[in-house]
Amino acid sequence: MTKRRLLPLLAVLAVVGIVAGCGGGGSDKVSSGSIAKVGEVDIKRTQFTALLDQAQRSYKSQKRTFPTAGSDEYIALQNQAVQFLVQRAEFDAKAVDLGITISQKSLDTRLVDIKKQYFGGDEKKFAKQLKDQGLSQEQVLADIRAQIISEEISKKVSADVKVGDADVKAYYAKNATTYTQAESRDVRHILLSPKPVAASITAPKAKAAAEAKALAAAKTLADEVYAKAVALGAKGDWTALAKMYSDDPGSKASGGKLTISRGQTVPEFDKLSFELKLDEIGKPVKTQFGYHVIQALSAVKPKTVQKLAQVQETIRQQLLQQKRSEAMTAWVEGVKKEFEKKVVYATGFEPPVPPATTTG
Repeated sequence: MTKRRLLPLLAVLAVVGIVAGCGGGGSDKVSSGSIAKVGEVDIKRTQFTALLDQAQRSYKSQKRTFPTAGSDEYIALQNQAVQFLVQRAEFDAKAVDLGITISQKSLDTRLVDIKKQYFGGDEKKFAKQLKDQGLSQEQVLADIRAQIISEEISKKVSADVKVGDADVKAYYAKNATTYTQAESRDVRHILLSPKPVAASITAPKAKAAAEAKALAAAKTLADEVYAKAVALGAKGDWTALAKMYSDDPGSKASGGKLTISRGQTVPEFDKLSFELKLDEIGKPVKTQFGYHVIQALSAVKPKTVQKLAQVQETIRQQLLQQKRSEAMTAWVEGVKKEFEKKVVYATGFEPPVPPATTTG
């Protein structure tokens, strides 16, 4: 749920491609006014229309043109909406099998939390948001119920998932570089790049000559900037100098200041940056980007390594989340297979047929 939207439809539908149910073609077994049937449960056309209405409002709020009916984009959106509703019905059915029930108190409590989190408990703001999105209180509660059911199913499915100390140690060993901070230091630099060669110069020799001339001009300018930087002194302000000369858009506004780690930058820049003494200004060094005038602003900060004891709980939680996600994905795949023969669609609402695979 985003801060200003109760039901982020497009984000929800994006997930459907992973967890959607599937079924056969169009069928006359679907009652009038419905778009699909999951077991004995009809999915009403009004539910489908409500989802597309929300999508249309979302497009409008993003100043995007809603896809034309019949276009590939519209058909894809329609298929996602249908499968989202099918999946919701499948989850409802499986919740019963798993003994999951959602009380009115749970719905009301979650709704109060939403109002507090996103609207500061202001009922008028909440009501306005519903109106802007074309939602009723019943639709909101239905979506909250579906969300809680999904959460409870996930808890049941992943209840036995565990991560042992050996798993944590193995992950730490395999990803040691993640927990190592290389040597670093603060520097400032001014980049003088060669001017681009005119597009009209295409002959190889002429182009090479023009590029060499542009590089030489950049070197001459770099020497001038170096002399000006030295004249400013070790503690001089490079703000004006960087703004006037530097071709590095990421640092020129801050006087060329950067914090770099060993091995993070191109080799020539990296080598000189870590060789300089504190406050020393290096003579222009050439890299693939041009010439750099660099000054060391801090001592070299030594490499640090986070010990296993410092990160083991973070790793454990990360692995738990990963395993729970894998367990849920496997469970959903099983549900898709279970309902494969239990889902029928009204004509025009069938899911696309997967492309046939071939063997070489």
